Amino acid sequence: MTILVTGATGNVGRQVVEELLKRGADVRALVRDPTKAKFSAGVAVAKGDLLDVDSLRSAFAGVSTLFLLNAVVPDEFTQALIALNLAREAGVKRVVYLSVIHSDIYVNVPHFAGKFGVERMIEQMGFEATILRPAYFMNNDLMIKDVVLGHGVYPMPIGGKGLAMIDARDIGEIAAIELVRREWADAPLPLTRINLVGPDTLTGADVAAIWSEVLGRPVAYGGDDTAGFEQNLRKFMPAWMAFDMRLMGERFLSDGMVPDAGDVARLNALLGRPLRSYRDFASEIKVSA
Repeated sequence: MTILVTGATGNVGRQVVEELLKRGADVRALVRDPTKAKFSAGVAVAKGDLLDVDSLRSAFAGVSTLFLLNAVVPDEFTQALIALNLAREAGVKRVVYLSVIHSDIYVNVPHFAGKFGVERMIEQMGFEATILRPAYFMNNDLMIKDVVLGHGVYPMPIGGKGLAMIDARDIGEIAAIELVRREWADAPLPLTRINLVGPDTLTGADVAAIWSEVLGRPVAYGGDDTAGFEQNLRKFMPAWMAFDMRLMGERFLSDGMVPDAGDVARLNALLGRPLRSYRDFASEIKVSA
């Protein structure tokens, strides 16, 4: 049978596709534009998107397991529910869903609240599911690397509570492990939630210190100005999204993204190796700069 991967051309989705191929899975990638989908040999490509009911029905033909990843868009919740209903219509029983850590705590942040709603629907619809709840993607910091490298400032307002940042490559590999585990299981597996975290819980000052050590020169933490963060984001994203990100930043400051006891050990055991660290990430950026 076949595993359908949505969001297949993104940072996480592409990793999921490649990791599934390594494990011998039959993979189908849902993409909007097949001419831009550059996958390894062996990946079947289905044209469509999560609001196109007809294309989804076609994409689900012969699918046994779904990897559901939704972009942060205004109709994210609607997209997810359409996909889940059509998956059930097609007889798909197994789902791995990419949610977010503390989706039930950051209740005022639109894309967190939406993902928590999807989690509840997956549970109520009776899917055999793994709900992956990643913390902050350290790869998000690629968009501010020029500020760090050029101005010696780490500008993300992540505060002093700490974020257990995770590498997108680790997310993709763990997702593939869970997809294959469910796809090849001899009997139905119970629903489970897994927090996806990095090995270290880092404050803004901690991240600035890591950059200082990696670069061999001072890097300062830019502080907790979420209003200024929103204004900067509005230069390259819609106002609604910038405001969503500001609300998330405010919850970073008040709550952080702190893992539960045992999360890191569980993920190391799943991967069979240590999780990638933020220091590893920063060192790769320095080499490639």
